[in-house]
Amino acid sequence: MKVIIQRVAKASVTVGEEQISSIGKGICVLLGISMEDTQKDIEYLVRKILNLRLFDDENGKHWCKSVMDKQYEVLCVSQFTLQCILKGNKPDYHAAMPTEQSEPFYNDFLEHMRKTYKPEVIKDGKFGAYMQVHIQNDGPVTIELESPTGPADLKQQAKLEKQQQRKEKTRNKGPSESGKEKAAARAKVDPSASSGAEGDVSSEREP
Repeated sequence: MKVIIQRVAKASVTVGEEQISSIGKGICVLLGISMEDTQKDIEYLVRKILNLRLFDDENGKHWCKSVMDKQYEVLCVSQFTLQCILKGNKPDYHAAMPTEQSEPFYNDFLEHMRKTYKPEVIKDGKFGAYMQVHIQNDGPVTIELESPTGPADLKQQAKLEKQQQRKEKTRNKGPSESGKEKAAARAKVDPSASSGAEGDVSSEREP
């Protein structure tokens, strides 16, 4: 699960010509749910969001108080596009949880946040609707969070695996011809190093 958190002076959600929710000072949370998210992701992110120290204390000291400390409001908006994976220049959303599963999951997220904080200060948009989200970012302050159990980008994961395989192949190979030549040259300068020269050069060449 991914979230974008913005500290706001005010924020609101409009569907068509109707404003369906609004908050004053607080935070706006844009939430993207992945196919592999679970209750643990909800618990982790709700805890992080509500305890994130984005506000000043009464003496003006920065980054000291959370939205709960200040008793400010929270506006949550479901945004599946946060689960975008680019294919060239085209966004792909196959990593996002399907609507029939993500709507109850999103409602569980809201319910957990309301139980953890106060129900009356947790507002949300309209799930699945085409919304106009009006955000007056205060700062600006924008924080990106991701739950640790969320899925990695599959392409990036495959790339890392290939890199690791190449390293393993390089590690398992003996010294190259150029390495042998260098070892021979070193042995002429220092005959005592000849017995372990190739092994030493090989270890130096390891990534």
